[in-house]
Amino acid sequence: MDNTPLSENSTTDGLPLAVSLGPVLEQHGLESQRTLLDNRTGMICLLAIGLGVFGFLAAQLLMHLIGLITNLCFYGRFSFAFSNPNTHLLGLWVVWVPIIGALVVGVMARYGSKAIRGHGIPEAMETVLVNESKIPARVTLLKPISAAVSIGTGGPFGAEGPIIATGGAFGSLVGQWVKTDPAERKILLASGAAAGMAATFGSPVSSVLLAVELLLFEFRPRSLVPVALASATAAGLRLLVMGSTPIFAMPHVSAPTGWALPIYALIGALFGILAVGVTRAVYLVEDLFEKNVHVHWMWWPAMGAVVVGLCGYFVPRTLGVGYDNISAALSSELPLTALAVLAVMKWLSWTVSLSSGTSGGTLAPLFTIGSSLGAVAGGAIVAMFPHCGVNVRVAALVGMAALFTGCSRAFLTAVVFAFETTLQPMGLLPLLAGCTTAFWVSCLLMRHTIMTEKIARRGITAQTQYSVDFMDQLLVRDAANPHVTCLSAKDKIGAVRKRFFSPDQPLKHHGFPVVDEQQQLVGFVTTRDLVRPDISDFQWVQDVATTPPVVISGRRSLREADMLMARHKIGRLIVVPDDNPKLIVGILTRSDLLAAHRRMS
Repeated sequence: MDNTPLSENSTTDGLPLAVSLGPVLEQHGLESQRTLLDNRTGMICLLAIGLGVFGFLAAQLLMHLIGLITNLCFYGRFSFAFSNPNTHLLGLWVVWVPIIGALVVGVMARYGSKAIRGHGIPEAMETVLVNESKIPARVTLLKPISAAVSIGTGGPFGAEGPIIATGGAFGSLVGQWVKTDPAERKILLASGAAAGMAATFGSPVSSVLLAVELLLFEFRPRSLVPVALASATAAGLRLLVMGSTPIFAMPHVSAPTGWALPIYALIGALFGILAVGVTRAVYLVEDLFEKNVHVHWMWWPAMGAVVVGLCGYFVPRTLGVGYDNISAALSSELPLTALAVLAVMKWLSWTVSLSSGTSGGTLAPLFTIGSSLGAVAGGAIVAMFPHCGVNVRVAALVGMAALFTGCSRAFLTAVVFAFETTLQPMGLLPLLAGCTTAFWVSCLLMRHTIMTEKIARRGITAQTQYSVDFMDQLLVRDAANPHVTCLSAKDKIGAVRKRFFSPDQPLKHHGFPVVDEQQQLVGFVTTRDLVRPDISDFQWVQDVATTPPVVISGRRSLREADMLMARHKIGRLIVVPDDNPKLIVGILTRSDLLAAHRRMS
């Protein structure tokens, strides 16, 4: 490598020849990547802590609002206490309660915001992927209110989905109020969503994992730290107010023995198959509404609510949030036949209602169906093989997590969530075995999940796997060209045109760095500047070198170079040393980036 500085003797026709490559200081506003965290991250962390407080308050407000609507509609009393509608005395009139609630939700969606329809997570994913994490402000208000109406009137949903969506919407709103870029807004959106889940379930770690697996699509300290702080804040406030009792309390379970562990893995595989069926059923019914119901979609939730009401009449436990159903399944408090009926009717009620476009969530229904059928499967196995070591309660726990894993493929979220919400450490090994096989089967049999199918139908692809970007591992100095053709600031335009624009000399360059007599970078000139008809042959190069140079260090990564090119809408970067940003040592072009891609493909 030639490191000799340019001189007047190294020119032809008054034009400098080449300079060489060495390491550099990157300019023009590209954020430094020398440290994993910086002052900007600190500001985002402070906002994330505020979102944690908001997530807790939003969860409390929504739960009280659901309690108020439930008490008014099913018991005729004014009370904010959270209650279950399954002990109502309305008789057949109970069918009308979900229908009235669905009519209200339909009107809110029609004249307020269509974004409140569904369970919220696919909509949040779409916002992250295609809309720079910008959610309209009205969604922050309308989503929880519509969900409270839907759930409070018997909708078979959990409160966690709407709270997650509300927290994410408020995080996006904060990111729009404060001057942030799309990446920072995504972090704030995910922080709000994680805070909402942590405040609902008291599950801070799984809330962070949910944000990573379904919203962030990355695993970086700049993202993880704010999300973790928001989640910890919300869970900490919940701990202070509501205590440390797990939301799904169950009797203590012991470590698996005998053939139990492979049987739990088999149960997980079966629930992976079930997850495929559940997911396809939701979108099959949704397609039926889209293609065969010829009235305005505003009325669809009321049509779906007819099924909700009828299921609630025959099996009252299908109405409302139903967190007590999950606890009952995990604690073996209900007969297996009752759990089987509950699972089937809950699935029917939830599938039709969700597919009709009402406002609700997916987590609690999936947990209810999974835990109930898990207990049934465990009971059947114990009846056939009494000494296999299977615990019915652990089978219910595995079923709960495995069904969610298969439907969402949020594998780590499901395992940690099941532990955090039950505080059963001996369940971790069965959970890991069952969720792994459920994840495996789901990946084999289903391309998209219940979270991504909706956005995939709109032509949006969500990232489903994480790997190290090889462009982050390659350095600019290893890909840049050390032979840089430069122009002298005192060169005549005519001489430049004669050298580079002669008929027998094909044009190989789209622009040239411009240096002064000390070989220091002073500007950049494009070929478009050189061929302008209003520029005389007798003018100096420095007179037309109006394009500011964009430089980068040779110790930077090719991914940073790629981002810098995109930010400035250019196709080349000048490489300079760290200690002298005006000394040219190389040039990096789009072609060099493509060549690096070809080497790694």
